[in-house]
Amino acid sequence: MKKILLPLAATLLCFTGLANAHGPVRQDTEETITINAPAEKVWGVIKDFGDIATWHSEVFTATTEGGNVKGGKRVLTLKDGNAVTEELKKYDEAGMSYSYKITDMSTVKTINYAGVDEKVPALPVANFSATITVAPQGDNSQVTWKAGYYRAYTNNNPPEEMNEATANAAVKAFVSTGLIDLKNIAEK
Repeated sequence: MKKILLPLAATLLCFTGLANAHGPVRQDTEETITINAPAEKVWGVIKDFGDIATWHSEVFTATTEGGNVKGGKRVLTLKDGNAVTEELKKYDEAGMSYSYKITDMSTVKTINYAGVDEKVPALPVANFSATITVAPQGDNSQVTWKAGYYRAYTNNNPPEEMNEATANAAVKAFVSTGLIDLKNIAEK
């Protein structure tokens, strides 16, 4: 009987450990806005990958390299002084869409968590990629901004500064602000 119970107990203990040993789960944000302007006009505002500072109020400046070609890069200096580097992954002029990913970010601060110094990035995310698309809706447009990412802290039990809730709130705020700013500019 002991020969049967011992392996069974070891197996259950192993599965319990696996169930509790999970890292971050991929998060998604999707925001859509209807703009009372033709799609071509709206696309004209955002189509230059490097020109985000002219329509997004959270971006103070943007420097670019490579333009609207796959592999093009932009470095965003945010209003708070932090920097985010992004790389263009796909550009579709006819489809009025482009996709990009974050490749680097400045550190906002360093915290000591669980006895280790952890760097808190400008946007509390890891492995972030996004797509922004403009679609015609008669005389109006619909702009959709989708993003996928993980929380910045990739181990279990994240600190508040880098957990899912903080990551989701930061991404949603950045995307929503950008879409509202775009609407205000395009409808003038």
